[in-house]
Formats: sequence, C-alpha cells, structure tokens
Amino acid sequence: MAGDSRWSIPWAERPPEEARIFNPAFCGELIGHTVHEYHRTREEALGMVTTYLVLPLILHGPTREALPLRANKVFAGWVAENSALLAELPERVRRLRPVSREALLFALRHRRLALEGGGLLPGSGPVRRGARLAASTDEVNAATKAAGLLGRWFAGQSTETAVLQGMGVTP
Repeated sequence: MAGDSRWSIPWAERPPEEARIFNPAFCGELIGHTVHEYHRTREEALGMVTTYLVLPLILHGPTREALPLRANKVFAGWVAENSALLAELPERVRRLRPVSREALLFALRHRRLALEGGGLLPGSGPVRRGARLAASTDEVNAATKAAGLLGRWFAGQSTETAVLQGMGVTP
C-alpha cells in the first residue's frame, strides 16, 4: 500500500497496534494538548501548518526521546544537534498527513479545537488540565508530556516560519 491508500482501510481491518496508535481521538488529543499549551503560553492560535509537525515528532520514539526536557532550550541549537533525526522529518510529515488531518477533523468536530483565522485554538470542550486516563502506559504519558512541551516550545519561537524552516518542512 502506497501513500494515502493505506489510510483508507476501515478501522476494524487495520492491525490492532496501528489502530491504537493512529486512533483519531488519541492523535487529536495529542494535537489538542499542543494547541492548548501554545495558546496558554502565547495567547494566539497555533498555525494550522505547524500542527502537522506534532504527530511526526511525538509518535516517532527516537525523535520524542531527543526532544528537550524544557521549553526554554534554544530551538536552533536543538535543531543543529538533532539534524540526523530531522532529516527524516519531512517524509514522516508527508506520510502522517492523513492521520493528522483525520485527528484534526475529529478534534474540531468534538470541540477539542476551534479554528480561527488559519490557526487553531483550544475549543469549548477541552480536557481539563492534568486529566489522566484511568489506564495508561508509559508511552502514552511520554507522548502527552511531549505534546505539551511542543506547544510551549513552539510558542517561544519568533514565527511559525522559523519553526517550519528549523524542522526542514515547507508548507
């Protein structure tokens, strides 16, 4: 299966692990957490294009593990230190575009996110801060923590273009 056709398989027919990881509710929650932290830090909408970086950065274990522990890490320095990981990022963004799109639509439909002028804001139905699943895994917790970090980290950058260029991604 090449490209987007992989994502046209009905959910019930997908491999269970893939269906869990790429579940629109889970992925939408990760993006929603990033948007919430971005907005809390900067009081602006997160650019729609930037949201397509979230899943490729968080769901790829080596990249997630390489993310800084704090949002005050110098962005350009981190990019330079992790150029080998980021060399693959544009392709991961392209491959996960259908997953990100489906997650965004799910989050918008369920009011976890709201559109405003080409960007995303927390919606009227955000999950309260600090809410945790009854049963979770270390992987889910790490992804959620990384999503919040990305929101704060992206908010500290001068422009959306600076983030995209740093990550080697063009709209």
